[in-house]
Amino acid sequence: QDIEKLDVSKLTPLTPEVISRQATINIGTIGHVAHGKTTVVKAISGVHTIRHKNELVRNITIKLGYANAKIYRCDNQLCPKPGCYRSKGSAHPDDFPCDRPGCSGRFRVQRHVSFVDCPGHDILMATMLNGAAVMDAALLLIAGNEACPQPQTSEHLAAVEIMRLRHLLILQNKIDLIKEQEAQNQYEAILDFIKGTVADGSPVVPISAQLGYNIDVVCEYICRHVPAYRSEVDDLKGGVAGGSVLRGVLRVGQEIEVRPGIISKGAEGRMTCRPILSRIVSLYTERNDLQFAVPGGLIGVGTMVDPTLCRADRMIGMVLGAVGTLPSIYIELEISFFLLRRLLGVRTRVQKLAKAELLMVNIGSLSTGCRVIAVKNDLARIALNQPVCTEIGEKIALSRRVDKHWRLIGWGQIRKGSPIKVVE
Repeated sequence: QDIEKLDVSKLTPLTPEVISRQATINIGTIGHVAHGKTTVVKAISGVHTIRHKNELVRNITIKLGYANAKIYRCDNQLCPKPGCYRSKGSAHPDDFPCDRPGCSGRFRVQRHVSFVDCPGHDILMATMLNGAAVMDAALLLIAGNEACPQPQTSEHLAAVEIMRLRHLLILQNKIDLIKEQEAQNQYEAILDFIKGTVADGSPVVPISAQLGYNIDVVCEYICRHVPAYRSEVDDLKGGVAGGSVLRGVLRVGQEIEVRPGIISKGAEGRMTCRPILSRIVSLYTERNDLQFAVPGGLIGVGTMVDPTLCRADRMIGMVLGAVGTLPSIYIELEISFFLLRRLLGVRTRVQKLAKAELLMVNIGSLSTGCRVIAVKNDLARIALNQPVCTEIGEKIALSRRVDKHWRLIGWGQIRKGSPIKVVE
């Protein structure tokens, strides 16, 4: 990349100098616990997303995991499908010789993908919802050696439906552990399960993530059916903004603003926000350093924000952008909402919202508590525990505490809000 020769008008998510170093598609792995989400990410990218001590000890995903991969296709038109598709790590060269005997073609990079590996345990649903906020597409993992659907299979599918995700690939995993007739019976159960949902009509691919079987079919689907663009916001972690560019181009050296920023209360209890002004000092996508970043993929934006403001993930959910371009900051929102009839995976009916009830909302990458101020028909006014920088029309997820766990109960859309005072 050469920032001196940068022409923003000619950049696309598939421009060679972009795709060579930066991922431009976000794909989530969703599904029930232990159905193979982390394993399929490793099969495609070569990266094991379980990194934290607690995760390694318990061998489960607890926090969102991230990994980048390049997907290639052989340029020889006679190279048979799906074997003409391959995946490698993000740092791999953009082309290399085809290893099929007798083929003179070369594998050339077609897509650069960021994977968001979501936890499958029911008590980590809030973490999964944060991951869904930055997905362009999703791989729904269903273990072939278990009945379909499992509780979090239903819950995760409902979550991506709330987020309006339209590109889904269902992976029938662990087929190496079952007989052919069992696989066929479960395939029919999967079709019954997805009927009438956002996944209706999505292809079902039998795979073995552990053995790498049919991973080339997954790569072909990503190249042919997932559009190469993004449109979501960033969250701030420890002085480095990690997320996806919403619009425009970020450049090293650019002046930026982070909202809501520093939150404080006055003598009368009124809350005010002071946006944080800073400058971009580095841009990274996994191990690749960038001079500029376009919409798409997961990006790390190094800033000059004081590290003491960012300790312990205090600034997750905040939004970064060019100075003067970000939306308003709200502490109260008026929403239209839709409640599920029953809790997914269990038979408990979802009760109506009640005044003064405490809920959890997911707005973009922010999870925060809220109190219901008023309810009328399908409209509600909620007071948030912490301010949020968001746009009118944004989708939100609603969760209620049931049996000591937060469970998804419905979704909503922001109609209007009460802006908070911004101190310059």
